Formats: sequence, C-alpha cells, structure tokens
Amino acid sequence: MPRLAKLRANRARIHTIASGHGASNVRFFGSVARGDDGPGSDVDLLVDLDVHTRGLLPLAAMSDELSVLLDERVDVVASGALAREVLTSALSEAVPL
Repeated sequence: MPRLAKLRANRARIHTIASGHGASNVRFFGSVARGDDGPGSDVDLLVDLDVHTRGLLPLAAMSDELSVLLDERVDVVASGALAREVLTSALSEAVPL
C-alpha cells in the first residue's frame, strides 16, 4: 500500500498515538506530501508539542509506535523545535492528517 494511503487509512490511530504523547495538529510533509517518495523514503510528520516542557522522548516514542503501525520508517518533529527556515519550508508543503 502506498505511504499516503497508509497514512489516510490509519488517520484515527495516528491521532490517538500523537495525543497520547501530548502532541496535536499532525501534518505530513517531505517526499510523501510532494508525491515523490520512493523505496528509500521515510514518512515525515510535523506535530505541535511543547518540547521545552515535555522533552524529546515523546517524539522518539511516537516515531517508534508509528513506525510499527505503518511498517515504515517514521520521523516525527515538533514544530516548536525547528529553526525558522526549516519550519517555514516544512509548513509550505505540510498537509494536515
């Protein structure tokens, strides 16, 4: 199943996992959002999470759980932890899930 189809088919579970770790506003970006993902691509997710309060462990835990759920490598990043230029680029192609 294509990555985008996996994301959409598992939307509710992805949101449940994210909220369980204190994250919200789940968006995908990168190659999956652009439609140019290939065999070596991962799934990039952007979430809202206060890393200054919660730390980085929730991101790692979400990444692990979602990788198992989707049977794909998943990178989860918090919007507040990105440099302005990187965040601007990610947001320009981010698609709400």
